[in-house]
Amino acid sequence: RRQLPVLLLWVNGLMTLGFAGARQQTELCNESLMLEKLPACGKSFEEMMKKVDSKKWCNLTEFIMYYDNFTQCTEREANNASCFWPNPLAEGFITGIHKQFFSNCTSEKVHWEDPPDEILITLILIPVMLTCAMITLVVWCSKRSDIL
Repeated sequence: RRQLPVLLLWVNGLMTLGFAGARQQTELCNESLMLEKLPACGKSFEEMMKKVDSKKWCNLTEFIMYYDNFTQCTEREANNASCFWPNPLAEGFITGIHKQFFSNCTSEKVHWEDPPDEILITLILIPVMLTCAMITLVVWCSKRSDIL
């Protein structure tokens, strides 16, 4: 019975140290160092993107590995500066890179069209007919309860 309070104090101490460590990390974020290092990630991404035809910049499959390297680089530099990732400053930098390379990539809106009348009528009539059949079956069964 005496071991339980000691164990609880030990667990509480570990949790306090853990939370204090997390609190210290947010206080020690060196934003200026991070902002100094992030352009190297952008420069590297820019060099890699030169290998891709600019007409294919909107096709993610053409440069996904380069973008992954860029993302990992920004995360690494943020962590090296003791900053969380993503953070507003890193996101601002990444947004700038997106504007530089992907500003002409617009999402094409899908033009929705109604199906042909034959298909539309069929899609409407099937549930209506099934509903009528189920109602008829329920009414018929409820009137024939003596047999069931």
